[in-house]
Amino acid sequence: MTKTNAGRFFEDYAVGDVIHHAVPRTISGGERALYHALYPARGALYSSDEFARACGLPASPVDDLITFHTVFGKTVPDVSLNAVANLGYADGRWLAPVYPGDTLTATSQVIGVKQNSNGKSGVVWVRTTGRNQRGIDVLRYVRWVMVRKRGDGPAPEPVIPVLPAVVAAGDLVVPDGLTFTNYDFAQAGERHRLINYGVGEIIDHVDGVTVEEAEHMLATRLWQNTAKVHFDATQRADGKRLIYGGHVISLARALSFNGLANAQMIVALNGGAHANPCFAGDTVRAWSEVLDVAETAAHGVGAIRLRLVATKGSAGVLRGDDGKYHADVLLDLDYWALIPT
Repeated sequence: MTKTNAGRFFEDYAVGDVIHHAVPRTISGGERALYHALYPARGALYSSDEFARACGLPASPVDDLITFHTVFGKTVPDVSLNAVANLGYADGRWLAPVYPGDTLTATSQVIGVKQNSNGKSGVVWVRTTGRNQRGIDVLRYVRWVMVRKRGDGPAPEPVIPVLPAVVAAGDLVVPDGLTFTNYDFAQAGERHRLINYGVGEIIDHVDGVTVEEAEHMLATRLWQNTAKVHFDATQRADGKRLIYGGHVISLARALSFNGLANAQMIVALNGGAHANPCFAGDTVRAWSEVLDVAETAAHGVGAIRLRLVATKGSAGVLRGDDGKYHADVLLDLDYWALIPT
């Protein structure tokens, strides 16, 4: 009898199941250093303790996507080890900053299942919560994955969860003490504040990064993500390793510094889709569209809702004439960030 974990298949999920994920992860400055080595991330709030203290925080937190990738990585052996694809995200909220020294754990609840018409796979929806060592929730989000079936058993009764199209601005969590009243725009790198952005505006982030095989596998291992398709070239008929979607998210977010340097903290993930696969050798570029702006109760702190698009093509191009994602589009991510008013 094998003692190794072969991962769950579609038949192994039932709505209401709660999965407690291994392994706890203590975050250190090492994660930040590696993150900034892998991605062109330059957000001042995540680079300087002194800048963060001037904004009312006790120290510089780790990048929000470090929190996301760490919690996501905990879930992979139980949720997506046998996944065909990670399909999307919704209803995500960052609930508290994470600092070096914090230990993160994760649990997921199955909230939906639906077998595909081919009878060989199905879609599973889970709501995942990340917590720190004090039992404080730091992150909560929904994702759905296509998972292989083990056999030819009967299809379960489909349950498709109803998810909000967007996290309401009033439900955004601003970290305790955060204020941008004394924000240093010179140190942050740009002078653009909330009032300088208009709904519908398209921002071309200009730069590009060519994805390397070694870098994406290093990043994926950093988050203890064990999904086979990212490491084992025999998992796909074309013999290619699939680039971890989180790697594309972090590349695009880091590239968005050029034009959105003051969109400092991600506080909500409204939705997202990995539109097309990314492979080593692809050059990733990014552009953003301003979808909404809002005030918060914190002094000097506004919220900006952005569509972040990672692409191999041109800024502003999202879908073809058929309404489907253009073949160059890799990622379509809808999120809220905090920005000086």
